[in-house]
Amino acid sequence: MSKAASAAAKDLALAGVRGVHLAWADNNGIPRSRIVPIGGLADAATRGVGATTLFAVFDTHDRITYGHPGLSTPSADIRLFPVLERLRRLAGQPSLAWAPARQVSADGSPWPYCQRAVLERVVADAAGRGFELRAGFELEFAIAPAGSADIASSPGHTGPAYSPHALVGVDDFVAGLLHDFEANGLPIGQLHAEYGLAQLELSLAATDPVSAADDQLLARQTIHAAAHAHGLRASFAPLVSPQAAGNGWHVHTSVRCKGRNLLAGRDRPGPDAAAYVAGLLRDLPALTAVTAPSVVSTARLRPGYFASAFTFWGTENREAPLRYVPGTELLGDDHANVEYKPCDASANPYLALAVLFTAGLAGIEDGLEPPAPLAGDPGTWSSGERQAGGVSRLPASPGEQATALAACPRVAGVLGAELLGAFQAVRASDAEWAEGKPLHEIVGAHLWRY
Repeated sequence: MSKAASAAAKDLALAGVRGVHLAWADNNGIPRSRIVPIGGLADAATRGVGATTLFAVFDTHDRITYGHPGLSTPSADIRLFPVLERLRRLAGQPSLAWAPARQVSADGSPWPYCQRAVLERVVADAAGRGFELRAGFELEFAIAPAGSADIASSPGHTGPAYSPHALVGVDDFVAGLLHDFEANGLPIGQLHAEYGLAQLELSLAATDPVSAADDQLLARQTIHAAAHAHGLRASFAPLVSPQAAGNGWHVHTSVRCKGRNLLAGRDRPGPDAAAYVAGLLRDLPALTAVTAPSVVSTARLRPGYFASAFTFWGTENREAPLRYVPGTELLGDDHANVEYKPCDASANPYLALAVLFTAGLAGIEDGLEPPAPLAGDPGTWSSGERQAGGVSRLPASPGEQATALAACPRVAGVLGAELLGAFQAVRASDAEWAEGKPLHEIVGAHLWRY
């Protein structure tokens, strides 16, 4: 390990790199990091870098909660170890490199609060049962001129949505993004002006789940740096205005076994794909407590904003929280996947993927069958029609999310008792902070957190 780190450090130093971000995401989805000088990379790879255990109980507003008994004292330390195989020089910050970090106990043993380790366990367990998992994120974000207090009063572009004209004014930024993503080893499928206020979207290529979560963190760093270089700032917040459509970070997942995509299907999903959807649908309220966990997330998941506010699924239905994307004659059966929409930047990407795959695979192993897919939007139905159709509202408050998570041992169990306790304490701290505050104040406080 030290040899590889020393060799990498030497090459990076010759290229002008002076430091390396060791990055991870906390229980609010917020990226955190330590920068080590390039000369200290080998030592960091061997002995780690110290950090407080309390990062696991930071809330969204950088308050430390002592509501979780396992982390009720400031007198403890962990070690951060760079994942060297993911080490990248940052094209938009050429004096810096970046690597995701593993969090371990001070003595080098596994630390139960490491979110990346949770996903690694889920992937390893699935592999032991013969499943190969793949995932890819779609990232929505809004832009504003640097120094802007908000986006509604100074949007970085004014549309029209999906139009090439919308991005002419930020052409240099778009070109910089495309360059930096390629240089940082992040293949993207597409980039365009989206539907929301000053919104853009780009899609990351599907890969194994741990790499997909790493890529999501690196993508954020890349976007922020490119925006700064071109006089802009980017917001990944679930809502950038109380009146506007929000930023979702949709997740596409698929499962393979013996080289075959189990989600393959054309007009309708096959038995395995249907069971996978049914597993996700069964646990959907609890899943959103992990994949859209912030106070402002619940405000985003509302009817009429393409935010997937209800529990249902559909084939190619973009209003559905679970959108089955079938294979086609043009793209082939390998293209088939399930898009999960109630996810945003406040989700820790490792935990989000861990709970999604756990729920979906449980559906396959339990042989579940989903209800009939819906082609319409239940948000336009009466409450009686939704009740008759078995469609319910997703949790619409932190309290409802907490109840749903506590009632689903399958999803809660993925995190493990220690991490679940810290996660719940952080959510309670966020809810206490937001109590009595108007939505515009809540939105404003989250605008630049991610």
